[in-house]
Amino acid sequence: MTISAETARGTGSRAERISAEPQGPALARAIAVLAADDLAALPTETVYGLAARAASDAAVARLYAAKGRPSTNPLIVHVASLEQAARFADTAPAAAVADLWPGPLTAVLALTDPSAIAAAALAGGSTVAVRIPASPFFRAVAEAVGPIVAPSANRSGRISPTSADAVAEELADRIDLIVDAGPCRVGLESAVVDLTGPPRLLRPGGIALAELEARLGPVALGGEAAASGPLRSPGLLSSHYAPRARVRLDVPAAEVREGEAWLALGPEPSAAGEAFTVRLSETCDLDEAARRLYDGLRHLDATGAATIAVSPIPAEGIGLAIRDRLRRAAAPRPGDDARGLHDNDAAACPPHPDPTQPTQER
Repeated sequence: MTISAETARGTGSRAERISAEPQGPALARAIAVLAADDLAALPTETVYGLAARAASDAAVARLYAAKGRPSTNPLIVHVASLEQAARFADTAPAAAVADLWPGPLTAVLALTDPSAIAAAALAGGSTVAVRIPASPFFRAVAEAVGPIVAPSANRSGRISPTSADAVAEELADRIDLIVDAGPCRVGLESAVVDLTGPPRLLRPGGIALAELEARLGPVALGGEAAASGPLRSPGLLSSHYAPRARVRLDVPAAEVREGEAWLALGPEPSAAGEAFTVRLSETCDLDEAARRLYDGLRHLDATGAATIAVSPIPAEGIGLAIRDRLRRAAAPRPGDDARGLHDNDAAACPPHPDPTQPTQER
């Protein structure tokens, strides 16, 4: 089933926007919208998700159209509990990481009941990506309407939204409802681990690699799209999470060029001045940097700068996930020339203990 972006809503009007508080009326409205096979942007601890009933072919088709999402890119299925996931997936391998749920973790599992999930959401694969979000609001909706697919509530390839305002900027004329619960607590998408064989981290995210290895043993790294065959997870496309501006990576303060916007980590001023600077964290706190990453990229993109230079980010804890998102934001896009990544070993912040373990919020 194919639906054009122009007819994804059918009316061309703007989405209804409501506050998540008080929860009762907002919850009832979100349930009603999804039960009618319409689309709602719902808050999670990671980013705002564009929600549709996972079992509905029509709703999933509308979701792909609203985002302009490639049909080869599968969706994560969000559930209220592991028991709900067990109705369509082999959850036995997930027992070792079950204490990390609800939280920013997605497990790729073997699909046991293909009829329970719209075929389009699986993108031709025989596995299914499953997550139990930390948001009680989201889990209550999933308990009421069944499993929910919910990719980031933005147009495909663009910057993920961590606020209702960002959702409205991206999709207000393409969806039915936006539930506003304020800024997201984690600010980056979930970590994705493939548990259909030896554990493999497909996408770093809000759960540290060390936390996974403490439960699973050695976890291999590798989350690139294969040359052929279905994708095992979202978030693997080489170009993703991207602003309109080009992105230069690992740029220390002294190498910021005149006219560039600067996404900074740490207190050091740039050589080009502070006119277009967003600081992810004055103190090099990587959790704070993760929370502010997408909002910072969106703010700097709105300045009209042709290029956003980005401070070096330590490759530790949630810094691995920040670097992954920035690398994909900086990757060449279809039709682009090479985008001139700038890599070096300069560090904006000194190494410091992994802030995501063992006390990271989930």
